[in-house]
Amino acid sequence: ITFIIKGQEKTVDADPGQTVLEAAQKNGIPMESACGGNGFCLTCKCHVRKGADQLSAPNEREEAMGVTGEERLGCQTKVNGDVTVELE
Repeated sequence: ITFIIKGQEKTVDADPGQTVLEAAQKNGIPMESACGGNGFCLTCKCHVRKGADQLSAPNEREEAMGVTGEERLGCQTKVNGDVTVELE
């Protein structure tokens, strides 16, 4: 996963099936998660810049929170390949 944080890029390894949030936390990327990764707070919302086809499909939690298009919840989005996400 390549994270874009305030214009700076950092690429880290993620295990297949790991969420974007889990990969961020494992690698010291400053990604918020006020609800503990349960999909209730939107603080881990990120924007997919490349590789959307390498992510799990949006789930009911994301749809209920109004996250659509290139926006995803890091705690609900599983990684299956190379992807670039920008943090808010």
